[in-house]
Amino acid sequence: MAAKMVDKVKELFGFGEYEDEFEEFEDSEEFSEVAMDEVEPVLSSKKNNKVVNIHTASSAKVTIKKPTVYDDATEICEALKSRKIVVINTSALETRIAQRLLDFVSGACFALAGELQEIERGVYILSPSNVEVTNELKSELSSKGMFNWSK
Repeated sequence: MAAKMVDKVKELFGFGEYEDEFEEFEDSEEFSEVAMDEVEPVLSSKKNNKVVNIHTASSAKVTIKKPTVYDDATEICEALKSRKIVVINTSALETRIAQRLLDFVSGACFALAGELQEIERGVYILSPSNVEVTNELKSELSSKGMFNWSK
């Protein structure tokens, strides 16, 4: 009886005799080859799938800001958050305050996956993630004198 107890304890811990209950199995089914001509293509139930981009660049709005105090940074960030292109002119600010404002605004750009680019000295363009600003546009904006108030 003690031997049976020891065997049960061994089995409990996985040291007992292991009997493999493997059954021989033969697969009697044979697979038939199907010619490609016999297979019917699966047609989707929707025939005219149209994908529409929600954020289109055609509805982009541009906001021009000339901040006079550091607190104007929140207003600039709110415009960027509402997916507007923001052009800011920091020429009216002291250099130290302008740097703080740009640090704040560039952090907001990063958080919103936007982009901050300098057009010319003291003039910056903030674009949301759905707008791409190319070098041709920047050079066109600065050469046409659109930002005369920055000089």
